[in-house]
Amino acid sequence: MSIESPYAWTRLAASLVLSTIGGVGMWSVVVALPAVQAEFGVARAGASLPYTLTMVGFGLGGILMGRLSDRFGVIVPVIAGSIALGLGFIAAWAAGSLALFALAQGLLIGAGSSATFAPLVADTSFWFGRRRGIAVAICASGNYLAGTVWPPIVQHFIETAGWRATYLGIGFFCIATMLPLAMVLRRRPPIVEVALGGARAAAPSPHALGLSPGQLQTLLVIAGVACCVAMSMPQVHIVAYCGDLGYGAARGAEMLSLMLGLGIVSRLVSGWICDRIGGVRTLLLGSVLQGIALTLFLPFDGLVSLYVIAGLFGLSQGGIVPSYAIIVREYFPPREAGRRVGIVIMATLFGMALGGWMSGAIFDLTGSYQAAFVNGIAWNLLNVSIAVWLLRRSGLRLATA
Repeated sequence: MSIESPYAWTRLAASLVLSTIGGVGMWSVVVALPAVQAEFGVARAGASLPYTLTMVGFGLGGILMGRLSDRFGVIVPVIAGSIALGLGFIAAWAAGSLALFALAQGLLIGAGSSATFAPLVADTSFWFGRRRGIAVAICASGNYLAGTVWPPIVQHFIETAGWRATYLGIGFFCIATMLPLAMVLRRRPPIVEVALGGARAAAPSPHALGLSPGQLQTLLVIAGVACCVAMSMPQVHIVAYCGDLGYGAARGAEMLSLMLGLGIVSRLVSGWICDRIGGVRTLLLGSVLQGIALTLFLPFDGLVSLYVIAGLFGLSQGGIVPSYAIIVREYFPPREAGRRVGIVIMATLFGMALGGWMSGAIFDLTGSYQAAFVNGIAWNLLNVSIAVWLLRRSGLRLATA
Protein backbone atom coordinates (compact mmCIF):
# COMPACT_ATOMS: atom_id res chain seq x y z
CA MET A 1 0.00 0.00 0.00
CA SER A 2 1.60 3.30 -1.12
CA ILE A 3 1.96 6.46 0.92
CA GLU A 4 -0.53 9.34 0.60
CA SER A 5 -3.06 6.92 -0.90
CA PRO A 6 -6.80 7.03 -0.10
CA TYR A 7 -6.12 4.36 2.53
CA ALA A 8 -3.49 6.61 4.15
CA TRP A 9 -6.07 9.39 4.51
CA THR A 10 -8.65 6.92 5.86
CA ARG A 11 -6.06 5.74 8.34
CA LEU A 12 -5.38 9.36 9.35
CA ALA A 13 -9.10 9.95 9.94
CA ALA A 14 -9.28 6.85 12.14
CA SER A 15 -6.20 7.98 14.07
CA LEU A 16 -7.73 11.42 14.66
CA VAL A 17 -10.95 9.89 16.03
CA LEU A 18 -8.99 7.45 18.20
CA SER A 19 -6.88 10.30 19.58
CA THR A 20 -9.98 12.37 20.31
CA ILE A 21 -11.75 9.50 22.10
CA GLY A 22 -8.64 8.35 23.94
CA GLY A 23 -7.96 11.90 25.10
CA VAL A 24 -10.89 11.61 27.52
CA GLY A 25 -8.47 10.10 30.02
CA MET A 26 -6.58 13.41 30.24
CA TRP A 27 -9.63 15.60 30.79
CA SER A 28 -12.24 13.57 32.69
CA VAL A 29 -10.25 13.60 35.93
CA VAL A 30 -10.02 17.41 35.82
CA VAL A 31 -13.80 17.77 35.45
CA ALA A 32 -14.52 15.11 38.08
CA LEU A 33 -12.10 16.56 40.65
CA PRO A 34 -14.68 18.49 42.74
CA ALA A 35 -17.08 15.53 42.88
CA VAL A 36 -14.29 13.08 43.75
CA GLN A 37 -12.97 15.44 46.43
CA ALA A 38 -16.41 15.76 47.99
CA GLU A 39 -17.09 12.01 48.01
CA PHE A 40 -13.77 10.97 49.52
CA GLY A 41 -13.60 13.96 51.87
CA VAL A 42 -10.01 15.00 51.11
CA ALA A 43 -8.21 18.31 50.66
CA ARG A 44 -7.66 19.86 47.23
CA ALA A 45 -4.02 18.74 47.16
CA GLY A 46 -5.03 15.12 47.79
CA ALA A 47 -7.78 15.32 45.19
CA SER A 48 -5.20 16.53 42.66
CA LEU A 49 -3.10 13.36 43.07
CA PRO A 50 -5.10 11.35 40.46
CA TYR A 51 -4.36 14.03 37.84
CA THR A 52 -0.65 13.96 38.68
CA LEU A 53 -0.54 10.15 38.37
CA THR A 54 -2.49 10.35 35.12
CA MET A 55 0.17 12.65 33.66
CA VAL A 56 2.94 10.34 34.89
CA GLY A 57 1.17 7.31 33.42
CA PHE A 58 0.64 9.13 30.14
CA GLY A 59 4.30 10.11 29.89
CA LEU A 60 5.85 6.76 30.83
CA GLY A 61 3.17 4.86 28.95
CA GLY A 62 4.02 6.77 25.79
CA ILE A 63 7.54 5.32 25.79
CA LEU A 64 6.28 1.77 26.39
CA MET A 65 3.57 2.09 23.76
CA GLY A 66 6.11 3.55 21.34
CA ARG A 67 8.39 0.55 21.76
CA LEU A 68 5.46 -1.81 21.16
CA SER A 69 4.58 0.16 18.03
CA ASP A 70 8.15 -0.04 16.70
CA ARG A 71 8.23 -3.80 17.21
CA PHE A 72 4.73 -5.01 16.39
CA GLY A 73 3.00 -2.16 14.58
CA VAL A 74 0.74 0.52 15.98
CA ILE A 75 -2.35 -1.70 16.20
CA VAL A 76 -0.88 -3.58 19.18
CA PRO A 77 -0.45 -0.56 21.49
CA VAL A 78 -3.76 0.93 20.32
CA ILE A 79 -5.67 -2.25 21.19
CA ALA A 80 -3.81 -2.62 24.49
CA GLY A 81 -4.37 1.04 25.29
CA SER A 82 -8.08 0.87 24.43
CA ILE A 83 -8.60 -2.08 26.74
CA ALA A 84 -6.52 -0.47 29.52
CA LEU A 85 -8.45 2.78 29.14
CA GLY A 86 -11.83 1.07 29.34
CA LEU A 87 -10.83 -1.11 32.27
CA GLY A 88 -9.32 1.92 34.00
CA PHE A 89 -12.60 3.82 33.94
CA ILE A 90 -14.45 0.73 35.17
CA ALA A 91 -11.89 0.26 37.96
CA ALA A 92 -12.18 3.93 38.93
CA TRP A 93 -15.98 3.54 39.03
CA ALA A 94 -15.59 0.71 41.56
CA ALA A 95 -12.82 2.40 43.62
CA GLY A 96 -13.64 2.58 47.32
CA SER A 97 -10.89 5.01 48.24
CA LEU A 98 -8.96 7.90 46.72
CA ALA A 99 -5.80 5.76 46.59
CA LEU A 100 -7.51 3.11 44.43
CA PHE A 101 -9.05 5.81 42.26
CA ALA A 102 -5.63 7.42 41.75
CA LEU A 103 -4.02 4.08 40.87
CA ALA A 104 -6.73 3.40 38.29
CA GLN A 105 -6.08 6.83 36.80
CA GLY A 106 -2.31 6.45 36.64
CA LEU A 107 -1.74 2.78 35.83
CA LEU A 108 -4.66 2.21 33.46
CA ILE A 109 -6.26 5.45 32.27
CA GLY A 110 -3.07 7.48 31.87
CA ALA A 111 -1.12 4.64 30.26
CA GLY A 112 -4.10 3.69 28.07
CA SER A 113 -4.54 7.26 26.83
CA SER A 114 -0.85 7.44 25.91
CA ALA A 115 -1.41 4.84 23.18
CA THR A 116 -3.60 7.33 21.31
CA PHE A 117 -1.05 10.11 21.01
CA ALA A 118 2.68 9.51 20.46
CA PRO A 119 2.34 6.08 18.72
CA LEU A 120 -0.38 7.38 16.39
CA VAL A 121 1.63 10.52 15.59
CA ALA A 122 4.71 8.44 14.78
CA ASP A 123 2.68 5.95 12.71
CA THR A 124 1.02 8.74 10.73
CA SER A 125 4.45 10.05 9.71
CA PHE A 126 5.14 6.74 7.88
CA TRP A 127 2.15 7.13 5.56
CA PHE A 128 2.91 10.61 4.21
CA GLY A 129 5.84 12.19 2.42
CA ARG A 130 5.32 15.64 0.94
CA ARG A 131 2.31 16.21 3.21
CA ARG A 132 3.85 14.65 6.32
CA GLY A 133 3.78 17.87 8.32
CA ILE A 134 0.08 18.58 7.85
CA ALA A 135 -0.80 14.89 8.40
CA VAL A 136 1.09 14.76 11.70
CA ALA A 137 -0.51 18.05 12.73
CA ILE A 138 -4.00 16.70 12.01
CA CYS A 139 -3.32 13.58 14.07
CA ALA A 140 -1.82 15.60 16.94
CA SER A 141 -4.91 17.85 16.97
CA GLY A 142 -6.89 14.98 18.48
CA ASN A 143 -5.46 15.86 21.88
CA TYR A 144 -6.80 19.42 21.65
CA LEU A 145 -10.11 18.24 20.17
CA ALA A 146 -10.51 15.98 23.18
CA GLY A 147 -9.97 18.98 25.44
CA THR A 148 -12.68 20.86 23.55
CA VAL A 149 -15.26 18.07 23.24
CA TRP A 150 -15.01 15.98 26.40
CA PRO A 151 -15.18 18.43 29.37
CA PRO A 152 -18.75 19.68 28.70
CA ILE A 153 -19.94 16.11 28.02
CA VAL A 154 -18.37 14.74 31.19
CA GLN A 155 -19.67 17.68 33.22
CA HIS A 156 -23.22 17.15 31.93
CA PHE A 157 -23.30 13.49 32.91
CA ILE A 158 -21.66 14.11 36.29
CA GLU A 159 -24.39 16.64 37.08
CA THR A 160 -27.19 14.33 35.92
CA ALA A 161 -25.95 10.84 36.83
CA GLY A 162 -22.97 11.28 39.17
CA TRP A 163 -19.27 10.78 38.54
CA ARG A 164 -19.30 6.99 39.09
CA ALA A 165 -21.99 6.30 36.51
CA THR A 166 -20.24 8.71 34.14
CA TYR A 167 -16.93 6.87 34.52
CA LEU A 168 -18.61 3.51 33.97
CA GLY A 169 -20.29 4.76 30.81
CA ILE A 170 -17.03 6.20 29.47
CA GLY A 171 -15.27 2.88 30.08
CA PHE A 172 -17.77 0.89 28.03
CA PHE A 173 -17.89 3.60 25.35
CA CYS A 174 -14.10 3.53 24.89
CA ILE A 175 -13.98 -0.25 24.47
CA ALA A 176 -17.01 -0.33 22.15
CA THR A 177 -15.72 2.40 19.81
CA MET A 178 -11.92 2.21 19.91
CA LEU A 179 -11.43 -1.51 19.27
CA PRO A 180 -13.32 -1.46 15.93
CA LEU A 181 -11.48 1.71 14.89
CA ALA A 182 -8.16 0.05 15.69
CA MET A 183 -8.84 -2.53 12.98
CA VAL A 184 -8.34 0.19 10.37
CA LEU A 185 -4.68 0.35 11.47
CA ARG A 186 -3.88 -3.34 11.02
CA ARG A 187 -1.66 -2.86 7.95
CA ARG A 188 2.03 -2.20 8.50
CA PRO A 189 3.36 1.01 6.92
CA PRO A 190 5.53 1.01 3.81
CA ILE A 191 9.17 1.61 4.75
CA VAL A 192 9.92 4.35 2.26
CA GLU A 193 11.23 7.87 2.62
CA VAL A 194 9.98 10.61 0.33
CA ALA A 195 11.85 13.87 -0.01
CA LEU A 196 10.01 17.16 -0.30
CA GLY A 197 10.53 17.14 -4.02
CA GLY A 198 8.88 13.73 -4.33
CA ALA A 199 12.04 11.73 -5.04
CA ARG A 200 12.89 8.70 -2.98
CA ALA A 201 15.69 9.44 -0.57
CA ALA A 202 17.06 8.20 2.72
CA ALA A 203 16.48 10.35 5.78
CA PRO A 204 19.63 11.99 7.22
CA SER A 205 20.95 10.66 10.50
CA PRO A 206 21.80 12.73 13.61
CA HIS A 207 25.40 12.54 12.38
CA ALA A 208 24.31 14.95 9.63
CA LEU A 209 24.26 17.54 12.42
CA GLY A 210 27.56 16.34 13.83
CA LEU A 211 25.73 14.72 16.77
CA SER A 212 25.28 11.18 18.01
CA PRO A 213 21.70 9.83 18.27
CA GLY A 214 21.88 10.14 22.06
CA GLN A 215 23.05 13.76 21.87
CA LEU A 216 20.26 14.80 19.51
CA GLN A 217 17.66 12.95 21.60
CA THR A 218 18.94 14.71 24.73
CA LEU A 219 18.71 18.11 23.06
CA LEU A 220 15.15 17.40 21.94
CA VAL A 221 14.22 16.32 25.47
CA ILE A 222 15.65 19.53 26.95
CA ALA A 223 13.89 21.58 24.28
CA GLY A 224 10.63 19.75 25.00
CA VAL A 225 10.87 20.47 28.72
CA ALA A 226 11.80 24.12 28.13
CA CYS A 227 9.06 24.95 25.65
CA CYS A 228 6.36 23.35 27.79
CA VAL A 229 7.48 24.97 31.05
CA ALA A 230 6.87 28.22 29.17
CA MET A 231 3.64 26.95 27.61
CA SER A 232 2.20 25.85 30.94
CA MET A 233 2.24 29.31 32.52
CA PRO A 234 -0.83 30.67 30.69
CA GLN A 235 -2.52 27.29 30.19
CA VAL A 236 -2.39 26.23 33.84
CA HIS A 237 -2.75 29.61 35.56
CA ILE A 238 -4.84 31.83 33.27
CA VAL A 239 -8.02 31.06 35.24
CA ALA A 240 -6.39 31.92 38.58
CA TYR A 241 -4.70 34.96 37.02
CA CYS A 242 -8.05 36.36 35.85
CA GLY A 243 -9.49 35.72 39.31
CA ASP A 244 -6.66 37.67 40.93
CA LEU A 245 -7.23 40.57 38.52
CA GLY A 246 -10.90 40.67 39.50
CA TYR A 247 -12.30 39.43 36.17
CA GLY A 248 -13.58 36.14 37.59
CA ALA A 249 -12.77 32.50 36.87
CA ALA A 250 -15.37 32.28 34.11
CA ARG A 251 -13.46 34.81 31.98
CA GLY A 252 -10.27 32.84 32.53
CA ALA A 253 -11.98 29.62 31.47
CA GLU A 254 -13.14 31.34 28.28
CA MET A 255 -9.58 32.44 27.56
CA LEU A 256 -8.32 28.89 28.12
CA SER A 257 -10.95 27.56 25.71
CA LEU A 258 -9.88 30.21 23.20
CA MET A 259 -6.24 29.11 23.55
CA LEU A 260 -7.06 25.44 22.95
CA GLY A 261 -9.39 26.17 20.04
CA LEU A 262 -6.87 28.37 18.25
CA GLY A 263 -4.20 25.83 19.18
CA ILE A 264 -5.90 23.44 16.74
CA VAL A 265 -5.67 26.08 14.01
CA SER A 266 -2.03 26.63 14.93
CA ARG A 267 -1.24 22.93 14.64
CA LEU A 268 -2.79 22.67 11.19
CA VAL A 269 -1.11 25.82 9.87
CA SER A 270 2.22 24.76 11.38
CA GLY A 271 1.90 21.38 9.71
CA TRP A 272 1.42 23.09 6.36
CA ILE A 273 4.45 25.28 7.06
CA CYS A 274 6.51 22.30 8.21
CA ASP A 275 6.04 20.60 4.85
CA ARG A 276 7.78 23.59 3.28
CA ILE A 277 10.55 24.54 5.73
CA GLY A 278 11.16 21.40 7.82
CA GLY A 279 10.84 20.49 11.47
CA VAL A 280 13.67 22.53 13.02
CA ARG A 281 12.61 25.79 11.35
CA THR A 282 8.98 25.19 12.35
CA LEU A 283 10.07 24.58 15.95
CA LEU A 284 12.04 27.83 15.91
CA LEU A 285 9.15 29.80 14.40
CA GLY A 286 6.62 28.50 16.94
CA SER A 287 8.98 29.04 19.87
CA VAL A 288 9.76 32.64 18.86
CA LEU A 289 6.07 33.46 18.45
CA GLN A 290 5.28 31.82 21.80
CA GLY A 291 7.96 33.96 23.46
CA ILE A 292 6.49 37.13 21.95
CA ALA A 293 2.99 36.21 23.17
CA LEU A 294 4.31 35.45 26.67
CA THR A 295 6.09 38.81 26.76
CA LEU A 296 2.84 40.62 25.92
CA PHE A 297 1.33 39.35 29.20
CA LEU A 298 3.78 41.58 31.14
CA PRO A 299 2.64 45.09 30.09
CA PHE A 300 -1.03 44.32 29.32
CA ASP A 301 -3.57 43.03 31.83
CA GLY A 302 -6.84 44.59 30.65
CA LEU A 303 -9.72 42.21 29.97
CA VAL A 304 -9.85 42.80 26.21
CA SER A 305 -6.06 42.70 26.01
CA LEU A 306 -5.95 39.34 27.77
CA TYR A 307 -8.47 37.85 25.36
CA VAL A 308 -6.36 39.05 22.42
CA ILE A 309 -3.09 37.82 23.94
CA ALA A 310 -4.66 34.46 24.85
CA GLY A 311 -5.72 34.07 21.23
CA LEU A 312 -2.25 35.01 19.99
CA PHE A 313 -0.70 32.55 22.42
CA GLY A 314 -2.95 29.77 21.14
CA LEU A 315 -2.04 30.59 17.54
CA SER A 316 1.69 30.52 18.35
CA GLN A 317 2.17 27.39 20.46
CA GLY A 318 0.00 24.70 18.85
CA GLY A 319 2.58 23.59 16.30
CA ILE A 320 5.57 23.28 18.63
CA VAL A 321 4.99 19.74 19.95
CA PRO A 322 4.19 18.14 16.54
CA SER A 323 7.39 19.65 15.12
CA TYR A 324 9.40 17.35 17.42
CA ALA A 325 7.81 14.33 15.74
CA ILE A 326 8.85 15.69 12.35
CA ILE A 327 12.42 16.26 13.55
CA VAL A 328 12.56 12.67 14.83
CA ARG A 329 11.38 11.37 11.45
CA GLU A 330 13.91 13.60 9.66
CA TYR A 331 16.95 12.46 11.65
CA PHE A 332 16.25 9.00 13.12
CA PRO A 333 15.59 5.60 11.50
CA PRO A 334 11.91 4.72 10.98
CA ARG A 335 12.23 1.64 13.22
CA GLU A 336 12.99 3.93 16.20
CA ALA A 337 10.28 6.54 15.57
CA GLY A 338 7.69 5.31 18.07
CA ARG A 339 10.11 5.08 20.99
CA ARG A 340 11.89 8.36 20.29
CA VAL A 341 8.69 10.34 19.72
CA GLY A 342 7.37 8.85 22.96
CA ILE A 343 10.46 10.05 24.85
CA VAL A 344 10.08 13.60 23.56
CA ILE A 345 6.35 13.65 24.31
CA MET A 346 7.14 12.49 27.86
CA ALA A 347 9.57 15.40 28.17
CA THR A 348 6.89 17.88 27.07
CA LEU A 349 4.46 16.46 29.65
CA PHE A 350 7.14 16.76 32.33
CA GLY A 351 7.65 20.36 31.23
CA MET A 352 3.93 21.08 31.57
CA ALA A 353 3.84 19.52 35.05
CA LEU A 354 7.06 21.27 36.15
CA GLY A 355 6.00 24.62 34.74
CA GLY A 356 2.55 24.48 36.30
CA TRP A 357 4.05 23.78 39.73
CA MET A 358 6.91 26.24 39.31
CA SER A 359 4.61 29.12 38.34
CA GLY A 360 2.47 28.46 41.41
CA ALA A 361 5.54 28.35 43.65
CA ILE A 362 6.83 31.64 42.22
CA PHE A 363 3.42 33.21 42.80
CA ASP A 364 3.47 32.02 46.42
CA LEU A 365 6.91 33.60 46.90
CA THR A 366 6.23 36.91 45.16
CA GLY A 367 2.46 37.36 45.45
CA SER A 368 2.28 38.09 41.71
CA TYR A 369 2.35 36.27 38.39
CA GLN A 370 4.74 38.81 36.82
CA ALA A 371 7.84 36.89 37.91
CA ALA A 372 6.20 33.64 36.75
CA PHE A 373 5.76 35.10 33.26
CA VAL A 374 9.43 36.17 33.27
CA ASN A 375 10.39 32.62 34.29
CA GLY A 376 8.37 31.23 31.38
CA ILE A 377 10.07 33.64 28.97
CA ALA A 378 13.50 32.50 30.22
CA TRP A 379 12.66 28.85 29.62
CA ASN A 380 11.32 29.75 26.19
CA LEU A 381 14.63 31.43 25.35
CA LEU A 382 16.37 28.14 26.14
CA ASN A 383 14.12 26.38 23.62
CA VAL A 384 14.79 29.08 21.01
CA SER A 385 18.54 28.76 21.62
CA ILE A 386 18.46 25.01 21.00
CA ALA A 387 16.43 25.43 17.81
CA VAL A 388 18.81 28.15 16.54
CA TRP A 389 21.84 25.99 17.36
CA LEU A 390 20.40 22.97 15.53
CA LEU A 391 19.53 25.13 12.54
CA ARG A 392 23.03 26.57 12.40
CA ARG A 393 24.53 23.07 12.72
CA SER A 394 22.47 21.83 9.80
CA GLY A 395 23.53 24.82 7.71
CA LEU A 396 27.20 24.49 8.60
CA ARG A 397 27.28 20.74 7.93
CA LEU A 398 25.52 21.25 4.60
CA ALA A 399 28.01 23.96 3.61
CA THR A 400 30.93 21.71 4.60
CA ALA A 401 29.52 18.81 2.63
